[in-house]
Amino acid sequence: MIRFATRADLPVILNFIRQLADYEKLAHEVTATEADLERTLFGEQPAAEVVIAEHEGAPAGFALFFRNYSTFLGKPGLYLEDLFVLPELRGKGIGKTLLQFLAHTAVQRGYGRFEWSVLDWNTPAVEFYRAIGAEPMEGWTVQRVTGTTLQELAASYT
Repeated sequence: MIRFATRADLPVILNFIRQLADYEKLAHEVTATEADLERTLFGEQPAAEVVIAEHEGAPAGFALFFRNYSTFLGKPGLYLEDLFVLPELRGKGIGKTLLQFLAHTAVQRGYGRFEWSVLDWNTPAVEFYRAIGAEPMEGWTVQRVTGTTLQELAASYT
């Protein structure tokens, strides 16, 4: 079963984020707190949405996504930021069901695309995404500015 998360799911969401970061060898980058997530996911202007996958009545995984926009299509799109399934439940179709749910959500909302990023070294994920028909964006590299660099860039605006 897939359902939209509520405030009551904040501890579960944060736990999944931390487990995903551990898997991706990025645990040192997680600074989010339940208060941060409550404000940004369930506050006045939610920045993203979360769905929870359940297996036998217990949380088994999650997906966090938000709307982006394609100027070429003239339509919004759905961007998947995080997808995680508990290691002991992988291979049971939970991840695929989460992706199917998100694809359905995108179509229902009239979005023109559904996209996400994957770490190059994450072969199991890459193979999983290829198996459902996802294609890499050849010739594109994600660019990012965070932390001090973001602050410095912002401060340089006059």
